Amino acid sequence: MNIVKFLKYNKNRKITVEAWVYCMWYRFVVFNVPMRFLENHFGIREEETPEEVTRRDYYWAYRAAYEVNRIADKTPWDSKCLVRALAARKILLRRGVHTTLYLGVGTLEDKKQMIAHAWLRCGTFYVTGGDGKEYAMVAKFKN
Repeated sequence: MNIVKFLKYNKNRKITVEAWVYCMWYRFVVFNVPMRFLENHFGIREEETPEEVTRRDYYWAYRAAYEVNRIADKTPWDSKCLVRALAARKILLRRGVHTTLYLGVGTLEDKKQMIAHAWLRCGTFYVTGGDGKEYAMVAKFKN
């Protein structure tokens, strides 16, 4: 698709470009900054945001979820769960919407390998990464 047409006819171009830029930035950060330093920017550890939020917050959470997941599937680099959660979190934070970032671990089907997962929640809506029920929560961060 021609980038000019994409930007010209995309009515959500601002949030689309934001999603692309944040996915690129957080992909770089996740692979180049040690987790102990990155964790300082996740928010307040072991605290959660309330499950009751305004309609405005749900509106922005839905839009961020849609755009981040749509763009992350089309980036030339891998935009896995942590990159998606951090990108959506940044988009929502810029709009004054508070979220909770969860980090968890689980096992693959063969039970021989552990995997990590990240998901983001706003109110009762899971913005990225699903609800995380299959994973044991290791940490949560309120912003």
